[in-house]
Order: sequence, then structure tokens, then C-alpha cells
Amino acid sequence: MKHLKQEAVVVAGLLVWASTFLVELASATSSTARQLLVFLMIAGLILACAFRAIHHAEALGQRFGEPYDTLILTFSLLTIEVSLLASVMLTGSPDPTLARDTMFAGIMLSLNAVVGVVLLVGGFKYGQQEFNLEGARAYLAALTPLAVISLVLPRLTLQGDGALTSAQAIGLSTIIVLFYIVFLSVQTMRHRSFFSQIGGAPGSPPAHSPEPMPAAPGGAGIACHFALLLVVLVVIALLGKEIAGSVDRGIHRAGLPAAIGGMLVAVLTLTPESISAFRAAMADRLQHSVNVFLGGALATIGLTVPCALVIGLYTNQPITLGLRGTDTLLLLLTLYVSSLTFSGVRTNVLQGAVHLLLFATYVLLIFAP
Repeated sequence: MKHLKQEAVVVAGLLVWASTFLVELASATSSTARQLLVFLMIAGLILACAFRAIHHAEALGQRFGEPYDTLILTFSLLTIEVSLLASVMLTGSPDPTLARDTMFAGIMLSLNAVVGVVLLVGGFKYGQQEFNLEGARAYLAALTPLAVISLVLPRLTLQGDGALTSAQAIGLSTIIVLFYIVFLSVQTMRHRSFFSQIGGAPGSPPAHSPEPMPAAPGGAGIACHFALLLVVLVVIALLGKEIAGSVDRGIHRAGLPAAIGGMLVAVLTLTPESISAFRAAMADRLQHSVNVFLGGALATIGLTVPCALVIGLYTNQPITLGLRGTDTLLLLLTLYVSSLTFSGVRTNVLQGAVHLLLFATYVLLIFAP
């Protein structure tokens, strides 16, 4: 009963999915206000379930340590992102740019919004914060080529429309997955220390002692947390199918930019991850935050691209990955600024402000391209 009360939101999600009333209401009624209410209700349940997934992922991660804790968190949230993306792609009207917009929004949110807020609040509280330089370099060394190959190169192929042929899609998916497996082996085995919190710069004591991270509540064992994590992810996938139609109809009916769909999927996915990174930064454990936002951005490219291309091949839908000119410039600028931000072992307020500037520009260009 104790665990059932803690998972009340998951039970509520199952009840909503099992009920046909909300689904019929969303599809049959012509009232925009009612459709918006249904969308907000299901989106709120997805977000609440995502927080429960974070809880179980963090509880598992505390038993394994870095980098496994952030890997469990990243893969849990990536599962949510892929399930929502697949639901919208398979349920709504064909949108060849949805996968691209979702991945681009995820990168902008992770590398600019989350990084900006984390560095800004951490800088205000501690002045400067330290992280493991080798780990940040490894993330950016892997993220930069994958992002350019996935989101820039397709616009420069012979087709020139940002889409890929079947041979290119299969080849690109295989290359990206194999490379990501290599990175994971480096992260978890050969150079695991690169992704662990360090005490300070070589030869100098730390300016302040990191605060302990808040422990995840609840005394459930590993098996219980793992089982509940799987249940929560399944519930989110089921709810994602129900929200897909509302997202598609709402964007087209309101005449909003198509990129809003990708932004909504990215926001639902990254909000719990962002809070986890924020909590770690406030506890002066910036390395955990670095692992969360850089690792999340890398996983978005490393696994979402192949999944989206496979769905496109399966459903015979064209998938446009290549970014347009202004978005390409923003992506390259974000990667360049990130390489400057994480070129030393300390961060400060100014660096956070620069990343927030880039994110504000990205949001502006969605509504005023």
C-alpha cells in the first residue's frame, strides 16, 4: 500500500489510458477549449509520470555511482522521448520534419536552456564551479560530429532537400549506433573516471566542499525500483499515443509553426532531466549536471536519429533531417560556444548568460523566422 500510494500518479495514468471518454471527447468534439483541456490533462500526467521515472532512475543510480546513475537517467528519459516521437509520427498526419525539430529542440534545450540556467544559478551561489574536463571533452568530441552529420550533412547531399535515401538512412543509422556503442564502452569501462566528480583542479584545494545530493526517498530494493521504472515507462508510452492526435490537430488548427510539435516533445522529455541537473548544480556537483545535459544531448542524436529513420522506413514516410540555414547556424554556434564553455575546469555566470542568449534567439526564430 505504501508503494501504491507513492505511484498514485502512475495508477491515474493507467486509468486515463483505459478510459475511452477522454479520447472520444478529444476526437469527436469541435470545441478547441475541450481539446486543450484534454491535452493539458494528459500532458500533465505524462510529466508527473516522468518525475516518477526520474525518482526510480536516481534510486537505481545511487546504488551504482557515476556514470551509471546518469546513464540510467538518460536512457529512461530517452525512452520517453522516443515513445512520444513514435506516437506522434505514427498517429498524426505525416510530418517529415518532426524528428528533426524534436532533436534540434532537444539540443537547444539541453546545451543552451539547461546549461544556461545551471551555470547561472551555480555561478551566483558558488562563484565558480568545477567539473571533470576530460569527460566534457569526450562528450563534445562525440556530440559535434554526430550533430553535424545528422542535422547538417543531409541538406548538402545530392538530393539537397534534407531528406535521405533508403540506403543513406540505413547506413547512417548503423554508423551512429555503432559509434554510440563505442562511446558507451569508453564511458563505462575504459575511461570511467573521466565522468566522475573531481575534488578540484590539480595542485589546488577546492574552494568549497560539495553538498551531498538529496537521497531518493523510499526504501525499495533494486528489483522493485527497476520493475516500477519499467511500468512507468510503459504507462508514458501508452499516454503518448493518446496525446499524439491532440498535438497534431492542435498545431494545425491554431496555425502554429510546425517546430512547436518537436518543442513540445522535447519539453515533456527534458523537464525532469533539467530539474535533476539543477538540483545537482545547487549541491555543487556540476559533474552530474554535465553528465546529464551533455549525455542527454549525445543520446538524443545517438539513438533518436536511428529510431526516427527506422520508423520512416517502416511506414514509408519521408524523414527530413537537414536543418534550414538559420537553424544550422544556431546549431554550429551552440557547439562552438559549448566547446569554449567546457574548455576549462571551472564555469561562471557569464557563460550561463551566453547560453541563455542563444536559447532566446532560438525561441524567437521559431515564431519569427
